[in-house]
Amino acid sequence: MTDRREIDTAILDELADLFTDQGACEYLGEAVTMAEHMLQAGAIAEAEGAPEHLIAAALLHDIGHFHGPLTGRDLMAGEDNRHSHTGADRLAKRFGPEVTEPIRLHVAAKRYLCATEPGYAARLSDASVYTLGVQGGPMGEAEAQAFAAGPYAVDAVRVRRWDEAAKDADAFVPDFAHFRPLLTRLLLP
Repeated sequence: MTDRREIDTAILDELADLFTDQGACEYLGEAVTMAEHMLQAGAIAEAEGAPEHLIAAALLHDIGHFHGPLTGRDLMAGEDNRHSHTGADRLAKRFGPEVTEPIRLHVAAKRYLCATEPGYAARLSDASVYTLGVQGGPMGEAEAQAFAAGPYAVDAVRVRRWDEAAKDADAFVPDFAHFRPLLTRLLLP
């Protein structure tokens, strides 16, 4: 029989492998790899003193690009891969909604910020501007109000801001092993 520690190790080993394997691939037209981007987002959240669940959400926010019927390459080819939902659904087997729901909503948060914060869209990278169009563009007023009223909207916006900031090719960030103890503490029983 498999005990909890073996299950914990298995999911964390799987995530670590994704960071070193598929994560080593280019990040959809950005100057960093997928892994560098996600590690930077987690490190930025950590440096800002974010709670552990948001550090985990920042770290794992793009994990959905690795799984599902469509990949990140499909997104760059003009077909929304819904990576935020794919990643959140996959992680929900082992992490609570305080981690997974900001991940699920981080694309919606980009759309929300583009609709509600003057100048936000102008700060997006070229690749992020392109994917914004594929993902539905800025929200309309009613959609933005509904998003803002949601229970995880504030956290999703924080993850989104870290996401946008995590594209520095010269940044030094810790590796996945640095975040492993934090992720272990957040695993569901």
